Amino acid sequence: MLKVGLTGGIGAGKSEVSRLLAGYGAVVVDADRIAREVVEPGTPGLAAVVAAFGESVLTSEGRLDRPKLGSIVFADPAKLQTLNAIVHPLVGARSAELEAAAGAGAIVVHDVPLLAENGLAPLYDLVVVVDAAPQTQLARLTGLRGMAEDEARARMAAQATREQRLAVATLVIDNDGPLEALEPQVRKVWAELKEREAAAGASGGHGAPGAAGA
Repeated sequence: MLKVGLTGGIGAGKSEVSRLLAGYGAVVVDADRIAREVVEPGTPGLAAVVAAFGESVLTSEGRLDRPKLGSIVFADPAKLQTLNAIVHPLVGARSAELEAAAGAGAIVVHDVPLLAENGLAPLYDLVVVVDAAPQTQLARLTGLRGMAEDEARARMAAQATREQRLAVATLVIDNDGPLEALEPQVRKVWAELKEREAAAGASGGHGAPGAAGA
């Protein structure tokens, strides 16, 4: 098994890269999706969030009001830290279960938005960073997602800097251009991942993380 950490700033295009890798055969463990699952109604996760932030973060149906909670935590680093302390251990435990189920020989891609922020790079055999300039991220968030500029800037500011992400990268996918330029890069990265998994399997171990590079 090859364990890959995939990360990128909000609006960088990480989700599209994750989708392409899944299409090639990667077992994708999506931290965002799991983060939603662990705070579904009736879960201990949701109960802990309500205990920390109050019932105002619930919709009338008793589900988590994500926009409301987001407006609270992305404006206050201490509250964001509180939320992360609740959700991240739950996400980690579920991710480990899914990875274990993938089996030997699999290429498991952990799609982790906050990989750099939480110092998670050592958990993986290598780290793939989807990179885009901050102005590109901002344009996508406001233009494609319809996010208000101040909210987009606050969410970007709550994440690691571009330089911090690149510092933990083994492989970098440049997604500063049009969508059609992305797929050939992802295909090339997939080929390298397969080579690394085959080499690790032949030697009976895992590939070691390498230096940052394109």
